[in-house]
Amino acid sequence: MSAAETTSTEAAAPAHPATAPTGPATAPAHPGTAPTGPAPDTARRYLDAVTALLARVRDEEAVPGGPVERAARLLAATVTAGGRIFAFGAGHSSLIAQDLVYKAGGLALVNLLTVPGTLGVDVRPATLGSALERVEGLAGTVLDQSPAAAGDLLVIISLSGRNVLPVEMAVRAREKGLKVIGVTSAAYAGQSRPNNPWNSFLAEHCDVVLDNKITVGDAELSGDGIVAPFGPASTAVTSALLQATTATAAALLAAEGTEPPLLRSGNVPGGLEWNEELFARHRERIYYQY
Repeated sequence: MSAAETTSTEAAAPAHPATAPTGPATAPAHPGTAPTGPAPDTARRYLDAVTALLARVRDEEAVPGGPVERAARLLAATVTAGGRIFAFGAGHSSLIAQDLVYKAGGLALVNLLTVPGTLGVDVRPATLGSALERVEGLAGTVLDQSPAAAGDLLVIISLSGRNVLPVEMAVRAREKGLKVIGVTSAAYAGQSRPNNPWNSFLAEHCDVVLDNKITVGDAELSGDGIVAPFGPASTAVTSALLQATTATAAALLAAEGTEPPLLRSGNVPGGLEWNEELFARHRERIYYQY
């Protein structure tokens, strides 16, 4: 979900015909991908495409004993064992990592692991973030300078899972004794090549992998007169996938008799006081409060 992943010319052919321009006679891959005219219909097509992806995630990742449950059990086990939880993503993947941190209704113990220059598109030029994803040694240096240690858990989000930074992050984290949950698109492993010294994908270096089902190129729509595929869905789908995982972790903790450390909105009565109590109770595990 970095700029490189959404604009790169290195990406392989799309996973289904919806990601390439088609003529009127071409049959659509699913109802949300047919070329069309009116703009309002395009909005519905995009929302239909996102809904179809979410349904796949529900039916394939959130089944009993499946990837979502396994990832949630790792999160819950880290909470009960006194470990810390970190989330990392580069470029647009960082937006999803940030959505897990200090989030009303979410786990209070999730901390953002930051790599300077890769937090979205706030750097100039924006392409610098894409370049940094290919720098060997950067992830190891960041981990060595962070509080992350054995017994902690790291969530790594990377749509393609092919570049140096997320792969090295996973490799080094496991060497340090952290558990790793990878969130990626399995389609890239079948339709592109690794772009890192390990000649492998993020999914090969994780304890649990969550597949967001996003097609190569991250564009769900095509249209008459529109040369490039359009309508990226990775942020919406991946964020929902991870929120489903953390919600499952909260339910597992409660079932085990442990109160899940959940934040409340500061805009509801008593919310700020509730959060302050959580911060005090878990001071050594929540780094974004100071």
